[in-house]
Amino acid sequence: MMARAWLPLVFSAAMTLAAAACGGSADVERPAVSAAPPSSAAPSAPKPATAATRRLVFLGDSLTAGLGLPIEQAYPSLIADRLAARGGGWTVVNAGVSGDTTAGGVRRLDWALDGGADVVVVALGGNDGLRGLPVEELTRNLDAIVARAKASGAAVVLAGMEAPPNTGPDYTRRFRDAYPAIAARHQVTLLPFLLNGVAGDPALNQGDGIHPNQEGAQRVAELMWQTLEPVIQARERATSE
Repeated sequence: MMARAWLPLVFSAAMTLAAAACGGSADVERPAVSAAPPSSAAPSAPKPATAATRRLVFLGDSLTAGLGLPIEQAYPSLIADRLAARGGGWTVVNAGVSGDTTAGGVRRLDWALDGGADVVVVALGGNDGLRGLPVEELTRNLDAIVARAKASGAAVVLAGMEAPPNTGPDYTRRFRDAYPAIAARHQVTLLPFLLNGVAGDPALNQGDGIHPNQEGAQRVAELMWQTLEPVIQARERATSE
């Protein structure tokens, strides 16, 4: 299974990630800019999206924030470049916060939806897995995020994640299976594994063995775009009618 591309060497750096995860957020929009708040920030009420400038929001952790990279090399920025090349009309919000868990995503969701959202990419869970947090908690939090994002009127893409193999086969299986189950329950688009083809490859990762380097981020952006483009196109058709 492609999600099992994680290699044990990647998770020998788990403690490195735990330390690095405490870093700040990387928050950009291309062509516009929006900053992610700290996960403790009080949320404000979401506003309805408008068709004049469609908004694509990435709710994630350090992988989304682009930890260790210039912000223009983070995969949401690369997605924004693709959208700009198609003629614009989209504002891309990088609401990635390093170290965030799914619980942090629940707390930050209303902020991320403030101003409206046409498409929301939920890319959380990596820190839950590294910390060995209960799969039931992961599932409950992702359920809440996806349900609330969908209820706001946004199309949702859920990006799957993998738990480190040292958490045991039962935990890793239940962790992996949570994502397709949530996507099916809420009838949203699933990207099975955000780091497919990148995780475990030293040539595509920074020295910590976990965060993609520039080339790795490009691979992640390509994988994300393959899943995201049909959702983008469908949203454009819907809001143009």
